[in-house]
Amino acid sequence: MTKKTPLVTGERVVVAVVVSRVILSLPLSLISHGFSLFLLSLSAFLVEIRAETSPFLLSRFSPRRGASSGILLGAVTLPSVMLSKLVQLTRAISLHEAGQDELSHVTMQYWAASASCCAILIYLSVTMSQAKRAESLSSSLWLTRVSLTGTVFYGVACFVSLSMISHSGLNTSLKMLWMLFHGLAAVKLIRHLLCTFPSCASIGEALLVTSGLVLYFGDFLACTIAKICENLIPVDLVSISYGIKRTETGIIVQVGLLLGLLLFPMVFRCVVHIYETFLRKRDGGQRNCSDAAKSILFFVSLVFFMVLAVPSWMQFVHDFHQHPFLWVLTFVFSEPLKRISLCIYWVLLIVVSVSRFYSISRSSKVERILLRKYYHLMAVLMFLPALVLQPKFLDLAFGAALAVFIALEIIRIWRVQPLGEPLHHFMNAFTDHRDSELLIVSHFSLLLGCALPIWMSSGFNDRALSPFSGILSLGIGDTMASMVGHKYGVLRWSKTGKKTVEGTAAGITSVMAVCFVLVPVLASMGYILSQGWWSLLLAVTATGMLEAYTAQLDNAFIPLVFYSLLCL
Repeated sequence: MTKKTPLVTGERVVVAVVVSRVILSLPLSLISHGFSLFLLSLSAFLVEIRAETSPFLLSRFSPRRGASSGILLGAVTLPSVMLSKLVQLTRAISLHEAGQDELSHVTMQYWAASASCCAILIYLSVTMSQAKRAESLSSSLWLTRVSLTGTVFYGVACFVSLSMISHSGLNTSLKMLWMLFHGLAAVKLIRHLLCTFPSCASIGEALLVTSGLVLYFGDFLACTIAKICENLIPVDLVSISYGIKRTETGIIVQVGLLLGLLLFPMVFRCVVHIYETFLRKRDGGQRNCSDAAKSILFFVSLVFFMVLAVPSWMQFVHDFHQHPFLWVLTFVFSEPLKRISLCIYWVLLIVVSVSRFYSISRSSKVERILLRKYYHLMAVLMFLPALVLQPKFLDLAFGAALAVFIALEIIRIWRVQPLGEPLHHFMNAFTDHRDSELLIVSHFSLLLGCALPIWMSSGFNDRALSPFSGILSLGIGDTMASMVGHKYGVLRWSKTGKKTVEGTAAGITSVMAVCFVLVPVLASMGYILSQGWWSLLLAVTATGMLEAYTAQLDNAFIPLVFYSLLCL
């Protein structure tokens, strides 16, 4: 039976406001990009309506229970962020703070992100059409025509934009193939994620993660290919081609630690397969690797891969002439008093907070979602002083913390002895309805929500508050909205939701209050402050309303939406 859902919801209205704000802020040189974002939003809106009208059409994907599909929000978030970065770069070029080659590279990233989202939307539409052939022919034919028309216009807009930044037809053809590669890789990856981790994410959350990972891996794949055959790859496909190279911290964190750990599961599976093949040939029968042997293989492979293989790749591709671990030690002890003191402060805060919250979670009746907001406050206490006083060191610390989280989650999922089971029981004390036993994502999303705006603000940045968007939106706004709404909230935004008007007002007010305090501090430290207060109020209000209406994982979406609005 077809389920009736309203066409206009609070989440969709907020997304429409955000997309409109981005498009209306574009200069004339980026009109084709804005047109493509409009087409992408329209296509995502139609696919989401069809998915939520007939929920059983997406039953094969086993999305997270209790959440809406989130397809519209998931499809437009990353392209909106990249388009906001393009707007910021056009201002930098007008001030002679950046070059056209850097703009060309970010343009490629925008089209790669939107191509990934567009390909996933086409895949979802085709899958739903095949799953429900008994659906009304007229509605299916109408949706198919609209989708095909939008895809054709999207391809034309993409071709025109890439032609404008290319020097030959061959370059344009190669770039279109590169976009196609991103789209196919995104479809393959989202299918793998949804099948491997059922009930762990909504479609929109999986769409955001997929497009981000494909963009991330595609960038480093282009770097590697370009290093091997430098004259065959267009320069604007590769982030190291223009004069501004990645910083040493960026290379270690984004290229070494994170990329290595994300690739390690595939490497470890290959190692186990080779070892089991050797055992079968030696013993002449079917024999699997024991748990003890698998644990030894795991830790030996992890050390070898992260200490030898990944640093060697970094030195080859990025001309990194020092071993990363030696560079980290040199970097930390270049200002030992400040940085070691900051590390001691972080360790003490983590030990005290985790031990206290763990005991409360085991014996108290406090709601998990409210208890976990204290971790958001802890993030403010940890990251805000470091971002103001030691931003470069915080970049490195974010990468190290995320690497530890990834490694521990791999150990927990695979139950690697002797840490797997104790770690699983410990982590379960901090989960809520959005986590599952297969994959615990809340700690990842909180850390990434604070880290990504800081990482994306490297280079030219004329919006001093944009690096703080994750800390402000999650640590201050989201936390105050939950606490005030839980204790004093009476008026609810919807009949079925738990978010209250009082909580949302408290979140918006608290973020604006912190901004009023933070702006003079940043001005006294020499930061560029060109953000208008009305623009800031719009960004804070839109983010607060998105937190109130969305059923998606707010740690993932809210910081990126807030960041994209602050960059305009």
